[in-house]
Amino acid sequence: MKRREFIQASATVAAAVTLGSPLVGESQPRAEKARVQKYRPLGRTGIEMSDISFGGGKLPSASMVLRAVDRGINYFDTAPDYGPSEDLIGKALKSLDRQKVVIASKFCRTEPYPAHLPLGSKREDYIAAVEGSLKRLGTDYLDVVFVHAIGEKEDLEAEKRRLLDPNMLEAYAALKKAGKVKHLAVSSHGAFNLEKLMVEAVDSGHYDLVMMAFNFMKFPTLPAIIKQAAAKGVGVVAMKTLAGARESGVTEKTGPFEQAAFRWVLQHPEVSGLVVTFQTVDQLDQFLPASGSPFTQADRKELDRYAALHGTAYCRTGCGDCVSHCSEGVEIANILRYQMYFENYGDEKQAMVAYARLGHDASSCLDCADSACDRGCAYGLPVGEKLRAAHRTLSFAPFV
Repeated sequence: MKRREFIQASATVAAAVTLGSPLVGESQPRAEKARVQKYRPLGRTGIEMSDISFGGGKLPSASMVLRAVDRGINYFDTAPDYGPSEDLIGKALKSLDRQKVVIASKFCRTEPYPAHLPLGSKREDYIAAVEGSLKRLGTDYLDVVFVHAIGEKEDLEAEKRRLLDPNMLEAYAALKKAGKVKHLAVSSHGAFNLEKLMVEAVDSGHYDLVMMAFNFMKFPTLPAIIKQAAAKGVGVVAMKTLAGARESGVTEKTGPFEQAAFRWVLQHPEVSGLVVTFQTVDQLDQFLPASGSPFTQADRKELDRYAALHGTAYCRTGCGDCVSHCSEGVEIANILRYQMYFENYGDEKQAMVAYARLGHDASSCLDCADSACDRGCAYGLPVGEKLRAAHRTLSFAPFV
C-alpha cells in the first residue's frame, strides 16, 4: 500500500459517527495532529506498513481504531486471546476500505493469554483458529497470521518443532490457497532462545515476516539477525520497544522517552515498523511524532538516563541466562515478564492468569537461601528478591 493511496482511503473514516464519538479534534486544523510520516516495505510481502503501528492487546473501542487510521496507521496487530480486540477491530472495519488496512492475527484460542496453539495441535486446530478470527473480524482474509510467542519454553528442540510443525504448515498452505490468509509470520519475546529461533525461522524459508522483542537494552547480536532477515526478504516488526515501559504515563518526560525509544528502533533501516499498544488519543499524540524522524543525540541522552535509572530493575526480555542457575526449575524469565505486565503494563488479570498456568512458579523461592539466580544475571538484578515479590503479587491465593 502506498502512502498516497492510504491517505485518500482514510476519508472513509468519516463513517465513525456510527460507532460512537466523532474523530479526534475535528474542529482543529489537521496539521496540528501528530500522524504517521513514514511507510516502510514489509519484506517481500508487497505491504508498506506505517513505521509506528497499532498493537491491539488492550483495545478499548472500535473508535480507537478509526482514530488511529485517521492519523495514518495502517497495520493492526491482534489475536484471539486479546480479549475483545478482534471484535472491536471488526466493528471498525465496517467503516473502512478493507484493502487499505493490514490485519495481523495469531494461531490462538480465545482463552485468556497465553492461549497460542501448542506443539501437537492438529491441522484442523490451526484452521479453526483462523476461521474464528475471520468471523470475529468480519473479514474474508487475514493479511498476516502468526505462530505466536515462540521461545516461551526452555526446550529448544521442542520449540523448533513448533516453529516448523507440519500440521501448522499444511494448515497455512490450505488457508492461503483458499484466500483466507496471505502471509505467515512468527513472533518471539523469549524468554528462551529468541535469537536462535529467529535465525531458524528466517533460514527455513517458510516465514514472510518475524516479530521480535527489540529495544535499546536488548542483545547486541539482534541487529545482525535483523539484517540477515532483510537480506532474505523477510520483514521485521519490532515489539517490546519501551524496555519495560517503566515510566509510561508517569512523568512529564514520558513522551520524549517513548519517542526516543521508537527512534532508536527505527534507525535500523531493516526494521519494517514497530507495534506498540494504543489505548488513548493522548498516546497517538505522544507516540506518532517519532514517525519518520531521525534518532538524535538528545534521544541518546534520554535513553541513557532511562537505562541509568532502570537498568538494574528491568529483566531483559528474551535473555534467560539466570534460569540454568536455579536448581528448582523455576520459570524465572516468564515470571519476571508477567510481573512486568502487572506492574508496568497495567495487565493485572492477564499476568495473574498466566502465572497460575506456569508449571514451576516462584513459590519455592520464598524459603530459598541460595542466591545462585542473582549471580547468574549479567545485569545485576536481584533476581531472588524480584521472584519473591512476583509470587506475592501474582498469586491468586492469599499470601500469609
